[in-house]
Amino acid sequence: MGKTPRITDATLDVLQVLLGPDDDLYGLKIAKAIDRPTGSVFPILARLEQFGWVTSKWETDDPGTRGPRRRFYRLSPAGLTAARAALAERRPARQTSRSKGRGIVPGPEAAT
Repeated sequence: MGKTPRITDATLDVLQVLLGPDDDLYGLKIAKAIDRPTGSVFPILARLEQFGWVTSKWETDDPGTRGPRRRFYRLSPAGLTAARAALAERRPARQTSRSKGRGIVPGPEAAT
């Protein structure tokens, strides 16, 4: 787990959403927030989980007629530190995501 995953613009978008205040983040919700296809988001989440940056757990409530159960994602303590560092290094404070701000929170440097 000492290695660093490949950090693409899409990965930065995912990390930025995971740094946000929302605790109920599942793949489709993340994809919609960053305006990227789920076919890009789910492999990123899997890769981040392999590197120990992200943890996930399956929904325990019965989804009923809503559809399949969801898998919720959040940053691990190591992932939180790494995500902040990656965003600070790769994104200027005023740069916005291609999602035009939908569900995207400012990077950690924007608060200063």
